[in-house]
Amino acid sequence: MLSFFPSLLILEGFAPLLLRIALGSVFVFWAYGKLRIRKDNKEIVGGIIEAIIGVFLIVGFLTQLVALISVVILFIHIIAKIKKKEFLTDGVNYYLILLFISLALLLTGAGFIAFDLPL
Repeated sequence: MLSFFPSLLILEGFAPLLLRIALGSVFVFWAYGKLRIRKDNKEIVGGIIEAIIGVFLIVGFLTQLVALISVVILFIHIIAKIKKKEFLTDGVNYYLILLFISLALLLTGAGFIAFDLPL
């Protein structure tokens, strides 16, 4: 099938860039919330890990590894929501979208403007 806009195909690396920035921003926001409250050491460690994931995604450093780690974290969030009987509510839908963004980054790589270089 032909593309409706074949001239836009040269910009295909911008899609992973936009996904990286969106997902990284969410992780930085979550980290800020956890580090601001500082309830216990578990929250602080989780906040630091989420901050590192977010910054690495935004700058495009070790993108596929960080995307794999974010897949695990988001899967844990979804399992926790399912245990609370909140499956397919707004919160779970949000985590599912973020999970699919992480999977897309795992499969496609970093895209444009990243420190990662394909081998």
